[in-house]
Amino acid sequence: MTEPTHRAGHVAVLGRPNVGKSTLVNALVGAKVSIVSSRPQTTRHRLLGIATFPEGQLLLVDTPGIHREQKRAMNRLMNRAARGALEGVDVALLVVRAGQWDDEDTLAYDALRNAGVPVILVVNQVDRITDKTQLLPYLAKVSEGRDFVGVHPISALKRKGLEALVKDVLSHLPEQPPLYAEDEITDKSQRFLAGELVREQLMRQLGEELPYATTVEVERFVEEPSPKGGAMLRIGAVIWVEREGQKLIVIGKGGERLREIGTKSRLQMERLFGNKVFLETWVRVREGWSDDEAALRAFGYHD
Repeated sequence: MTEPTHRAGHVAVLGRPNVGKSTLVNALVGAKVSIVSSRPQTTRHRLLGIATFPEGQLLLVDTPGIHREQKRAMNRLMNRAARGALEGVDVALLVVRAGQWDDEDTLAYDALRNAGVPVILVVNQVDRITDKTQLLPYLAKVSEGRDFVGVHPISALKRKGLEALVKDVLSHLPEQPPLYAEDEITDKSQRFLAGELVREQLMRQLGEELPYATTVEVERFVEEPSPKGGAMLRIGAVIWVEREGQKLIVIGKGGERLREIGTKSRLQMERLFGNKVFLETWVRVREGWSDDEAALRAFGYHD
């Protein structure tokens, strides 16, 4: 008897902002490797999520959402990062929101078509469509004139439709052994993930505009013995803003908001890392950092 075929390869996850790309990556990986919020452009970095199944391994390249507006250096860098993620991938997932298709969806599709990679259309949040008879006409409309090798209606949040999607994706990957160990879930360090978890709380707790003027730099990440046995992570994170007034908003009255951001971030870190965490946070000002390519690279942003 021949052994079952094992497939592995790189899968770009692309789409306009806020369609659920990171939620999908987390659902497939089975762990939180990408931060999630209701704010567009929550994902700012290209990140590899490693999803391992008996039949194969998906190396999911989660990307910032492609968007038309490029007002600041950060927006331009994020667009370049999203497009750069297409280099060397075996297949791409174009994630859209069920019932919607706009110019930015077209922009993402065109980027994939120009890259010459097979494209699977992933229609997310189908659970939000109450009248399911609307779904088939919608799928026919968005597929017309576009070359998709597969179409999958799913709910990433509720983990519906993922089994069929994984099977289809694997069929487009080369036959080869796993490229990462079974227990690896991302190529990013714990230090990077810690900073992202703090930034997630900023995206969730602050107003419409302020999260985009903030970034997080982890200055200290040390593992040391815990007084109660086992290991403890001692983490120091700086929240950077662009103006003094923004600093006051992040700190909040009597430091209340900063404490809440720290507490919720720490709990998420302990859940992800499996260790006790001692987290300290500070807020500092660097004017115009989001439109300064040198500052962006110093803070770990890359295209």
